[in-house]
Amino acid sequence: MTKLTLEAIQVMDAIDRYGSFAAAAEQLFKVPSAISYTVTKLEERLGLALFERNGPKITATQAGRELLLEGRILLSNALWLENRLSRIATGFESQLRFTLDSVLPMTYFTQSIAQFMQHNCGTRLRFSHEVMTGVWEALIDDRADVIVAGGEPHPMSYSAQIQTRELTTISFVFCVAPTHPLAQLQREVLQDDLNPHTAIVVADTARSLPSRTVGFATPQNHMTVPNMAVKLEMQLAGLGYGFLPTFLAKPYLDSGALIALATQIKRPPESLILAWRNESSGAALDWWVTQLTEMTWPAL
Repeated sequence: MTKLTLEAIQVMDAIDRYGSFAAAAEQLFKVPSAISYTVTKLEERLGLALFERNGPKITATQAGRELLLEGRILLSNALWLENRLSRIATGFESQLRFTLDSVLPMTYFTQSIAQFMQHNCGTRLRFSHEVMTGVWEALIDDRADVIVAGGEPHPMSYSAQIQTRELTTISFVFCVAPTHPLAQLQREVLQDDLNPHTAIVVADTARSLPSRTVGFATPQNHMTVPNMAVKLEMQLAGLGYGFLPTFLAKPYLDSGALIALATQIKRPPESLILAWRNESSGAALDWWVTQLTEMTWPAL
């Protein structure tokens, strides 16, 4: 019997992607001790180390990298086969993987999820968040079947294997806390006004594709944060400046917790784009494409 199992490879993949046993456990809905046990038993069966453990930091060994390289192909093929068999039997995929731009709150999808669950079709839904190019990379690397991404389509999305539709647009507003020095200016904010202060920048989560920066060329003084929700928190605390999606900033602009400022630098609205892989097509994906295309999106 083979010493490798798909479950063990999936555990290794999660550890490598998310950087720790605890993060992998959270993603796989397991306890950290179960993740550690799986890796230890696999290393014992193979007779080699798969990860180097330096305190909280976990990195794959050369053998681990090789296992991950080939193992991810096995995982992808297994999922493809599972979905193919499920589509043959019922027309519905066994699983549908969504990657959403981190700017989008899950509340925008809860009503659609509730409607889909009424079909009782057995399709498991899996949602994750990425930032900017990282959203497209999830689709291109086959870590997602369908994505909702902000900004322009990635050039690789124009291949025959990927379909796209524009859903709506997202507008942005430059804002700071009322205690921030820029709030004291009684005129348009110029580039030179920004230089002494800290920009709050969301990190692109792309792993292999070139990352991008929007709003500003990355300034000398900047703080990088993992997502838009943290960026909002930092700006509310008066720790920096930046553009925020208008829909996200609006409650705080209305309450006075943030102040919108006119700026010399402009950030045009971005498209919100739905994209999916052709080979993933099944009844569940068809339903979601129709649902997300035809639904009335809130003002973004």
